[in-house]
Amino acid sequence: MGPLEGFRIIEIEGIGPCPFGGMLLADLGAEVIRVGRPQPSFLQANFDVMSRGKKSVTLDLKTQEGKDAVLKLVASADALIEGFRPGVMERLGVGPEVCLEANPKLVFGRMTGWGQDGPWAKRAGHDINYIALAGALHAIGHKGQRPTIPLNLVGDFGGGGLLLAFGVVTALLEAQKSGKGQVVDAAMVDGVAALMASVYAGMQQGFWSDKRGENLLDSGAAFYDVYETSDGKYITIGSLEPQFYTELLEKLDLVGKAPAPMDHLNPAKWNELRPTLTEIFKSKTRDEWDAVFEGSDVCYAPVLAAAEVFEHEHHAARGSFVEIDGIKHAVAAPRFSRTKSADPQPARERGADNEDVFRECGIEYPASGD
Repeated sequence: MGPLEGFRIIEIEGIGPCPFGGMLLADLGAEVIRVGRPQPSFLQANFDVMSRGKKSVTLDLKTQEGKDAVLKLVASADALIEGFRPGVMERLGVGPEVCLEANPKLVFGRMTGWGQDGPWAKRAGHDINYIALAGALHAIGHKGQRPTIPLNLVGDFGGGGLLLAFGVVTALLEAQKSGKGQVVDAAMVDGVAALMASVYAGMQQGFWSDKRGENLLDSGAAFYDVYETSDGKYITIGSLEPQFYTELLEKLDLVGKAPAPMDHLNPAKWNELRPTLTEIFKSKTRDEWDAVFEGSDVCYAPVLAAAEVFEHEHHAARGSFVEIDGIKHAVAAPRFSRTKSADPQPARERGADNEDVFRECGIEYPASGD
């Protein structure tokens, strides 16, 4: 079920952004076959969230039999995705040139940090390095403090796996028209640069400062920030537009005591309200502020810990999470009105689909991958 039903994707096992991209494709209905090493994984299948909904086969790509088997899988597939450094797939004998010869309509998705070329292409790296080189890390944090690491959401997932999935689907659409496959070079440093488009433009046009914590959307404005409550928890306020800012002032009894709407957007006035807001928000608990802002247009939300997210009324009403084998999973996103995605299925045990997949593809290979 899902809009990608009928598409077969071969995923060469890896870590981080490539498996996430494969998860997104599987969530939306694609048949994703994960090709892993014969050796056991340290991760139990039910905890391997990014392998949910995928079939699992094991092959040793360092053997001729393993390479031949991959090429037979490729011949039956619409796309292949991999996350090795440039040149690794070629050295294994299953690079894009060989795979596209086996299947000229194949989309060959390559997920790397630095891209397939350039002076840094073959360097090791992680999310923190890619977002640093793209300027994103420098931009995140409070004034006078060092940059704040945004987990690995921006590089690995937003500018990585999501970019890979988008690129693969786009190339699949083009292949349906042209009948030809191609290579998708999905580099995290490129993906993060795309996410930074408005910041780059703002800096060049003079309305975004390269100084951290001095801009409208980076905690530079008191009405767009995080505040501590009396119980040591946190809330968020994003009252940017005049009508939302007006409602904030009304809710906090600050009309006439703070910069007026529209005037609040003057950078010289951004911080006038900060000491007052800091004091006011520390006067109540987070739950009490939930009640104060209930149903309002202040642009407010509590800062929830991960364990709290599952129980929040909004997520519960939308059915945002399902529990599978004792593990809570976010449901497939985005949601489609007609071609709805099925609930995520738990990851398969390593090699669980060897027999069925190999038989279907005409592969003579030991079920254990030995």
